[in-house]
Amino acid sequence: MKSPVKRVAAIHDLSGFGRASLTTIMPILSTMGIQVCPFPTAILSTQTDGFEDFTFVDLTDHMESYMNHWKRENIDFDCIYSGFLGSPRQIDTIFKFIESFKSPSNLMVVDPVMGDNGDLYTTMDMNMVEKMRQLIKKADIITPNFTEAAYLLGKSNVSSVREDEIKEWLVELSDMGPEIVVITSVPDEYKENNTDVIAYDNTNNKFWKVSCKYIPVKYPGTGDAFTSVLVGSLLTGDSLPMALDRAAQFITSAIRASYGFGYSEREGVLLERVLDTLKYPIMNSHYELME
Repeated sequence: MKSPVKRVAAIHDLSGFGRASLTTIMPILSTMGIQVCPFPTAILSTQTDGFEDFTFVDLTDHMESYMNHWKRENIDFDCIYSGFLGSPRQIDTIFKFIESFKSPSNLMVVDPVMGDNGDLYTTMDMNMVEKMRQLIKKADIITPNFTEAAYLLGKSNVSSVREDEIKEWLVELSDMGPEIVVITSVPDEYKENNTDVIAYDNTNNKFWKVSCKYIPVKYPGTGDAFTSVLVGSLLTGDSLPMALDRAAQFITSAIRASYGFGYSEREGVLLERVLDTLKYPIMNSHYELME
């Protein structure tokens, strides 16, 4: 029997404290009326950014049996959504997951979590970058940030680009396999205090942009939240530009709702204060079609 609600397989780690990965993805998609089936890659006592001596349980050796049980139960999904992966072995398991559960009618979304602010995370190396290049070939949609897009294209140590260059990046990444490429945290060529979300839809050969006012704060988990809202919007019938707009506006409102409080940034945005806004229609859209 077909599920009465959309269903997402969320392949991410789980942190007991801190709003990132599954602790962000599950409430966002559930609020948007979508069933989340977590496929945990690791369990941590806290998210890693800003914490020391956290406990870490690697679930690599259990992922395949977990997947095989779902396969035996004939569980299907409207979307497969992968994020942070801790090792090349885990990516090999994701290839098997795709082989078992991907179909022409569902989405494969890859958020290639590898780095930020110009550098790879300490848990990543060039072997993982190369493996991620192979994984995005299997995706329908990818959502790298500016740093991750640069590494995927072998363009490290890039701090700014012109709009015509970022459009070339988007096409190059799409040529690797995905139909839709979304790059977040793109430095705005024209406005110093803005960052952009820029996307390319190769089916319709269109580029879309949503500009965001830069807020000088760094909360972990905002990338997970952005892609989750994007996925939820697309699954519930939004167009690509509307989904981009909804995701960007949600992240901006979450940061603004959190910024005025004197609490540690490492805890992430105050998600609980803004979740209900995901149920509201967008009144003022900010997306633009790039020529």
